[in-house]
Amino acid sequence: MKFNIVRSVFLEGLQKVQNVVATKPAMQILQNALLTADEKENRLTITTTDMDISERCAVECEIESPGSTTLPIRRLCSIISGLSGEKITVDVDDENNVATVQCGSFFSKLNGMSMRDFPVNPESSDSQASYSMDQGVFKEMLRMTFYAAALDDTRKALNGVLLSFFDNKLTMVATDGRRMALVEHEVELPPLDSPVEMILPIKAVSELIRILASDGEMKIINQKNQAVFDFGTTRLCTKLVDGKYPNFRQVIPGGYTERVDIEREKLLGAIRVVSLVADAVIRLTFSANQLTISTASTDVGEARDVIPIKYAGKEITLSFNPAFLIDPLKVISDDDIYFELEDGSRPALIKCSVPFLYLLMPLRG
Repeated sequence: MKFNIVRSVFLEGLQKVQNVVATKPAMQILQNALLTADEKENRLTITTTDMDISERCAVECEIESPGSTTLPIRRLCSIISGLSGEKITVDVDDENNVATVQCGSFFSKLNGMSMRDFPVNPESSDSQASYSMDQGVFKEMLRMTFYAAALDDTRKALNGVLLSFFDNKLTMVATDGRRMALVEHEVELPPLDSPVEMILPIKAVSELIRILASDGEMKIINQKNQAVFDFGTTRLCTKLVDGKYPNFRQVIPGGYTERVDIEREKLLGAIRVVSLVADAVIRLTFSANQLTISTASTDVGEARDVIPIKYAGKEITLSFNPAFLIDPLKVISDDDIYFELEDGSRPALIKCSVPFLYLLMPLRG
């Protein structure tokens, strides 16, 4: 195999897929990327996998002779990023999988492994459903929910983000039992008798947030036990989280009588500063047209700030983990948000202008 490629194009392709590689994989070859030079398409396909997620992208190059090999991607990426020339030539000895890399006066030999041992995730042809939507919209929905997912919960279903397709809407939900983030967006769907659901693992969610563009169409393919995401010249395939997701709509309270309008940036700034004194618990006291944010620690001290709000209801005090308040405020783009409240014991709801809801349980005491 031999190909010539523009350095920046090669580097972009390598960087796009290298995050999938595990730091300490069970097999050495999982530290490698599969490089396949396709003479007909005049392109190089780069694939990585950790056995749960596989990712591949295609980049343009000049193929002198087709073929495949696997090379250690992190080392290769470091080498390519350190070069200053514009054009790179990679020549692979197919018999022993040694790659010669040349760029200007630079010369290197890199030991690889046979592509026969590379465990590419099988992609089922049994597609249950396929949906199209904008990359930027899907990426923003992931950003607005993923932080609320559990990281090590024994209930496996909570260790991921739920995608539920039904009634011409995509509903995305994440919860760890103490809080829940939910966002919805209209999509064009075929008639469905019941929701089509899939639970994406957090690693796949983080990778999609990293590599999705701000616009352009993407395709979501629901297959048996896995999901495939196609966009541009990139494809990500991930195993799905096993288990039944809880009925999230049952936990959304109704009938709240109090609504509080707040400037998001003012609230975010005040919580961040006050929580520097004691980051375990923060108290929010809603009273006529003002919100008092306070904290106290016998070991460190105390802090308090007051910001203006639009509110004329009864006084309500709730205690929260400040990080759980900061998370949604960081990803909401609206200038103004609003709380829906009832008393100091029931969950608080944070909403904004888009179909987004964040439910947060108050701390006791």
